[in-house]
Amino acid sequence: MPFTGQANATIDAKTRLAIPAKFRNRWDPNQDGTTWFCIPWPQTKTLRLYTHAMFNELYSAGRKAPSLTPSPDQAELDAILFSAAEEVDVDANNRIRLPAWQVETLALPRDIIVIGAGDRLEIRDRESWQAAFNEKLARMHETAEKINSLPTER
Repeated sequence: MPFTGQANATIDAKTRLAIPAKFRNRWDPNQDGTTWFCIPWPQTKTLRLYTHAMFNELYSAGRKAPSLTPSPDQAELDAILFSAAEEVDVDANNRIRLPAWQVETLALPRDIIVIGAGDRLEIRDRESWQAAFNEKLARMHETAEKINSLPTER
């Protein structure tokens, strides 16, 4: 079931985030795994949260064939992406402790927004997201057309 919608939230002093109920209700620990993977995405100052199962699914789908000799670009991307990815546990209060270095690197404020992005949740600066949301919404059709015009891989 895709993650949809958005919810205001707060990162506490210990870099913990309570997963908003609207998203917790779509997460099934028996099917999705009991942990999440947190990946910083500096281009958008976003933390991406993937369920354990989705992270593994996307990893497997992105690997055409495992290789001991990946291209230099693939090896570099793998090293950056997987060294930056952190597995995080959910505590009894439905909170995850975000890696402090990720929060600091992206300069995320205390007041954030958690947005559903289909296969993942995204944690963003609430003020920046809200300031840009209407413009992004107005351009949504242009973005969809741009993506749909890209050649498909064969």
